[in-house]
Amino acid sequence: MYELFYPPYPAPVLPRPQAGTRAVPPAPDVEMFPIIEPSGLVVGQAARSYCHGGSNLLHPVVHLHIVDRDSRLFVQRRSLSKDLFPGWWDTAVGGHVSYGEGIEEALFREAEEELGFTSFNPVFLGNYVWESSTEREMVCMFATVGNFPLEPHNDEVPEGKYIPMQEIEDNLGKSLFTPNFEEEFRKIRSSLEALL
Repeated sequence: MYELFYPPYPAPVLPRPQAGTRAVPPAPDVEMFPIIEPSGLVVGQAARSYCHGGSNLLHPVVHLHIVDRDSRLFVQRRSLSKDLFPGWWDTAVGGHVSYGEGIEEALFREAEEELGFTSFNPVFLGNYVWESSTEREMVCMFATVGNFPLEPHNDEVPEGKYIPMQEIEDNLGKSLFTPNFEEEFRKIRSSLEALL
């Protein structure tokens, strides 16, 4: 499984201050992400806004794919308040790793926040780098199988449902699913089906 390796001291806050200026620590309510090398070595920390502002800093995220025994995949509809792809369908659970967290710790936190989902056994499927015009992420993919009664109704995830995998396949490229979800689904569909 993919792991993060934190230094024994707090990693430097990025961006570093310019010559002749003092470093200002981030406000306590600012969400900080670990900045990593592809190996998982944590080399810094940066605010969400900096990571998503085109800085190209690699930071980790987690995705959980939930499959039921009828070969259906649970997907969530993104909140209309999201800045990217509002209202589009996406991975069941997805979120950033906060500075100081491990990968599985972030996975369980995100699953609880988004779906109130805490009793599952995650299977690590792999990781890859996803890059867009605004960010660069190390995506750590997990799956779990079971007939879970999931009913999201909150600000984070307004709606979710199970969809047969073939129906997802038939609707790729039709602006229903986020581009990241579509690319990932193509990579792991056979692995998801192998878990059944």
